[in-house]
Amino acid sequence: MSEYLIVMGENINATRKIRTNSPRIVGYSGNKKGIKYKSIEGQEKYLDLTEILNSDTVKQSGQVPHIGAAILNHDQDYLWAMVKEQVDGGADIIDLCADEVTPYPEKRHDYMRWLVKTMQEKIPVRYSIDSSDPDTIEAGLEVYDQSKGRALLNSTNLEENRKKVMELAKKYNCQILANASGQEGMPQDDKERVANLVELMGRLDKVGIPMEDRFLDPLVFPIGAGSEYGKHFLNACKTIRDKYGDSIHMLGGFSNASFGMPNRKVINVTLTILAILHGCDTIMIDPKQINVKQMIEFKLASDALLGKDEYCMKFIEFMRAK
Repeated sequence: MSEYLIVMGENINATRKIRTNSPRIVGYSGNKKGIKYKSIEGQEKYLDLTEILNSDTVKQSGQVPHIGAAILNHDQDYLWAMVKEQVDGGADIIDLCADEVTPYPEKRHDYMRWLVKTMQEKIPVRYSIDSSDPDTIEAGLEVYDQSKGRALLNSTNLEENRKKVMELAKKYNCQILANASGQEGMPQDDKERVANLVELMGRLDKVGIPMEDRFLDPLVFPIGAGSEYGKHFLNACKTIRDKYGDSIHMLGGFSNASFGMPNRKVINVTLTILAILHGCDTIMIDPKQINVKQMIEFKLASDALLGKDEYCMKFIEFMRAK
């Protein structure tokens, strides 16, 4: 699928939460509570959430970080099942993030090492090593097996401490995601997004990162917090694509747009379609929510209709292969 549209599965992230009253959380083995699931071997199992459900933070928020709990408990079967679900749904790259498991850096590094090694052991797909801390990214790279697929580092930006991520990408021969965050904070509009990304491109040039290894993210903000945020992202996408052509990849965290909104799926699907039309060749999504096959077909059909696919050859090739 990467030939037509790169798909990054976003769900193996310690920030992912479900409501404590979710029907997915059930009782088992007496007084225990957890999520019932099937392992990749087909066995019925439970992710134990008994202890974390009793924590003050979870009780106050009404939400439980199930991926974080699985990492904390070293429940590899649950995580393998989640990764396989993403891959079966069409994901080419799986994003791995252990940031919220612990506030202690050394422990976080250990969790990241365990997560990378464990996921690669069973499911040899490409992985994105995701952290706000460059040292945590490096911890993951120390155990990452590049023979099973190149790593994507998530991410760098104009903040001073993120320069190291560029150097890591060069040192370990990785691809890199660069987002439009500025030195002093988040961009205010599409123009600031573009300016920040252009400056980042210059820095990536100096480090020597090949153009085809760069994934640019203009940043998606929740539209419930600002009616112009969707337009800012899309306008920046078009400007960046027009400026750099097909030499770079471009994406966004599309599910960010729908935070706090009803019927989030409708917004996420719509933004994915609009982003493709505005130049995104990579989509960071939940493949359980968004039909990857339909998005690939949409991209190929839109490229054919907009004259981007000469004689519609890619569209024809894909449909014949089906």
